[in-house]
Amino acid sequence: MSDMLLSDAERQDALDVLEEHVRTGRLDIDEYGTRSAKVTAAKRVSELVPLFDDLPSPRPSALLNGATAPQVPVMSGGSPLANFLTRGAVPIAIILAVAVLILSRGRLLIISIALPMVVAMLAGPRRRR
Repeated sequence: MSDMLLSDAERQDALDVLEEHVRTGRLDIDEYGTRSAKVTAAKRVSELVPLFDDLPSPRPSALLNGATAPQVPVMSGGSPLANFLTRGAVPIAIILAVAVLILSRGRLLIISIALPMVVAMLAGPRRRR
């Protein structure tokens, strides 16, 4: 799997992940430049491995899907906890949300809609990089 060819989308994803590491302060701009040049020149998934070995999550999707990526344990479908998290938690959250809405007579709904709008207005316009 590690000798699979990279697609343009996988290469772009790897560049996006490097940008995230720059934003969080894990990489400086010089290191980003070096690694992004290597990502752009990479032809195979195995060429990405050394570029992300010393970095924590997030990881490029090509590494997560390949055999070179560390294996993440997945909860089995037979586990009671997995069943609850995949099937039980969402309906319970919906029921609780409806109960809170009914008990607050809709006042909480108004607050939950108005508060983000006020915060957005106070924060001002967002600039895109």
